[in-house]
Amino acid sequence: MAPLNQKPVRLLMQDMAVSMGLTPGQSFTREQAIQWFAEHYPNVKQGTIAAHLIRLSTNVPTRLHYSPASDGSDDRFFKIDATHFRLYEPNTDPAPITHGTPPIVEPANDESGEFAYEHDLRDYLALNLHLIEPSLKLYSDEGITGVEFPVGGRYIDILAVDAKGGYVVIELKVSKGYDRVVGQLLRYVSWIKQHQADPGQAVRGVIVAKAISEDLQLACSEIPGVSLFEYELSVKIRPVVVKRNG
Repeated sequence: MAPLNQKPVRLLMQDMAVSMGLTPGQSFTREQAIQWFAEHYPNVKQGTIAAHLIRLSTNVPTRLHYSPASDGSDDRFFKIDATHFRLYEPNTDPAPITHGTPPIVEPANDESGEFAYEHDLRDYLALNLHLIEPSLKLYSDEGITGVEFPVGGRYIDILAVDAKGGYVVIELKVSKGYDRVVGQLLRYVSWIKQHQADPGQAVRGVIVAKAISEDLQLACSEIPGVSLFEYELSVKIRPVVVKRNG
């Protein structure tokens, strides 16, 4: 077995396909991929494996968060459903989703003062994590980022890393945050602790919403390691002086 650092995970995924003897049309599961890595490269974490499956799946829009290679070398798999994948078949499958694929145009939200969709808020905060905490950085490893980070078939909005190297799980609500989001956040925090974090590595949670309900504040009052934030949008208009002749 080659040392882990001799090959990136994206290439180990191709070795996995060969080792499994995959043929066109034959499916495999995310759990089978995790088991293969557990046997051959046990230091590769489950979240990294799941993220690379997405990166290499030609029909998954969120692969774009993980920078698939523009030369087509990452166009390896086709996602069948939530847990099943197969080899990509270029002669019959749709063209791979790339950064050149036209985006889906969605209607705007008329409500002022809030983002139209959670992905708008997500993309903005992913580039401006300092607004939550000055030293906060987006998780990144081998081209995999913390945007829509996979955790056991679900996805964290943003996975970040703080100044001390601890993980920060960030869940977003474009409008009001209610107490039920706490269960979702704690599930993600626990998954990261069990499957992604190293022993002793801290994991905490953050909820960002347009408004934080009293029930959510009450629910978090007895939970250490969970922080709440409200966002506010503002637009400034200033006049521009036009220089005219004559």
